[in-house]
Amino acid sequence: MRTIGLLGGMSWESTAIYYRLANELVRDRLGGLHSARLLMLSVDFAPIEEMQVAGRWDEAGQLLAADARRLEAGGADLLVLCTNTMHKVADVIQDAVSIPLLHLGDATAAAVRGAGLTTVGLLATGFTMAQDFYRDRLESHGLTVLVPSTADQALVHRVIYDELCLGVVRDESRAAYVDVVDRLVQRGAEGVILGCTEIEMLIGPDDLEVPSFPTTRIHVEAALDAALG
Repeated sequence: MRTIGLLGGMSWESTAIYYRLANELVRDRLGGLHSARLLMLSVDFAPIEEMQVAGRWDEAGQLLAADARRLEAGGADLLVLCTNTMHKVADVIQDAVSIPLLHLGDATAAAVRGAGLTTVGLLATGFTMAQDFYRDRLESHGLTVLVPSTADQALVHRVIYDELCLGVVRDESRAAYVDVVDRLVQRGAEGVILGCTEIEMLIGPDDLEVPSFPTTRIHVEAALDAALG
């Protein structure tokens, strides 16, 4: 088993899900007392969130690139960036290391295509929904990606940063998210990408009438495919 380097902490709530899923899936695949070979570096999210808001993406990219080099030096064989939003600087991180970075957008697109869907809605942070870095990556795989209205984007973003990143899960926010998904379906979405790693704390397949694509689980499964060979 190769060693997976987890670059996380953005937020730590979702990085904890990465750790749990990786070990559960290895146990399920290999049985017994098997667990995942993981090397984790969890950053302080507050300075990075400030850089996001200020548009200092280059600075954030250099910070994460330095941490990626630390993971490589520590023995990681492949790199997993445990956040959708910071894939905006994925190329900067990849250029800083010689080990492969498993891009979340590619893994997610493969899952959507594998399910036979071509048009999907995207729930994510405001940065990921409003900017094109993530949608372009998905669309490069032949997908059509729909994002919520401006008002719905603001709602989705607020719940992520003001609630989920702080470990707060509210039934009213779940209902609001389901309404956002319903509006995307009315516009033609055949399924929905849960494109922020914290969203899986709030909604899942049982809450929705269309297929959902939980990016944290998808990312972990792809990483284990690579690590186990």
